[in-house]
Amino acid sequence: MNLHDIVFHLLNFAAPALVLALLVPLLARLLFRKQAQRLPWWGQVLVNFVVGVTALLASLWWLGRDGKMLGYSLLVLAVASSQWLLVRGWRR
Repeated sequence: MNLHDIVFHLLNFAAPALVLALLVPLLARLLFRKQAQRLPWWGQVLVNFVVGVTALLASLWWLGRDGKMLGYSLLVLAVASSQWLLVRGWRR
């Protein structure tokens, strides 16, 4: 594999985490307008992206390959939990 292929493999690996990290804070702002946000939107995206990539890496390590539904379920659960913690969802 050359460098071009390696870059595209890494980008495709992280793409689901990036899309989810962008959508979750956007939808949270639309649905929960009254809630005071502790971090700006880009901070929430950054935290959710790091958590999502970490979840994908953990599922790759545990399952031995990428693209399994269990790994994507872990990604959704991790990013949703991260967003809940960021907006202090336990205080409602």
